[in-house]
Amino acid sequence: MEPIRSLEQLKKYAKDLPSSVISVVRADEVETLAAVKEAVEGGMVECILVGPEEGIRKAAAEADFDISNIRVINAEGDKESAAKGVELVRNGEAQVLMKGFVATSTFLKAVLDKEHGLRGDGVLSHVAAFDVPSYHKLLVVTDAAMNIAPTLEQKKGILNNAVIVAKALGVEVPKCTYVCAKEVPYEKMPCTMEAAEMQKMADAGEFGNILFDGPLALDLAVSPVAVKIKRIESKVAGDADVVLMPDIEAANVLYKGLIFLAGSELGAVIMGARNPVVLTSRADSAESKLCSLVLSAVVAAYQGR
Repeated sequence: MEPIRSLEQLKKYAKDLPSSVISVVRADEVETLAAVKEAVEGGMVECILVGPEEGIRKAAAEADFDISNIRVINAEGDKESAAKGVELVRNGEAQVLMKGFVATSTFLKAVLDKEHGLRGDGVLSHVAAFDVPSYHKLLVVTDAAMNIAPTLEQKKGILNNAVIVAKALGVEVPKCTYVCAKEVPYEKMPCTMEAAEMQKMADAGEFGNILFDGPLALDLAVSPVAVKIKRIESKVAGDADVVLMPDIEAANVLYKGLIFLAGSELGAVIMGARNPVVLTSRADSAESKLCSLVLSAVVAAYQGR
């Protein structure tokens, strides 16, 4: 397949795939159901709605969402809803888990439950695919929401998760970098030293079929003009698909800067569990909530091939 270069292309691509089923935990929320409605009615996903049935039907009516042909599973409260939502994914009735009107801590506890959850072999991390008006393709940014100060070992897992998302988007050989404030290793900047270590790992094939160049400053990661001015020789610089950030603070600043200053939209997914997980924020736009659903469904289809 050709690489998906925009969120509009992502939505069109999802319509052509066998529909992934989304298990929506505490679906008794209008904002959540509005996004689910658009994805379902657009032929991009199917869904199962879990939570207090009366509340779900009331929220669906407010969202003008006809759920007469959609499975609704009654569950009272956060804990029961999260457990039932996870069970649907574990037993294969759904391929993606989505957080609705449920406390994040309760939701993630159910995901990570050692006996009944969706715990995978790797680290859980947040992966966002940004449609930036000034960039020529989708930019995958990680990790802006899950890992506060990840170790080098955790960053290996975080990068692997992001590579899966990039490949699900049709990028056969993702161009990846570790973004720092300097493009050469410098002992007083620990992240640059980590990036140099990850370069060695990439050269040894630890991340599979990718191109990696790190450290790179952000301008060199995404700007051909900066690459030309600074005379950098790189197969990644100016054309990055995946940018790994050093910690949650740097990633969160970039994430919100792209949204609120650059006018970007995004789809985001939590990776590292057995199945993709949708964990949207109330501050996310309706479009971003929709694209997060669709991205997760596309990733699930890719992993299930």
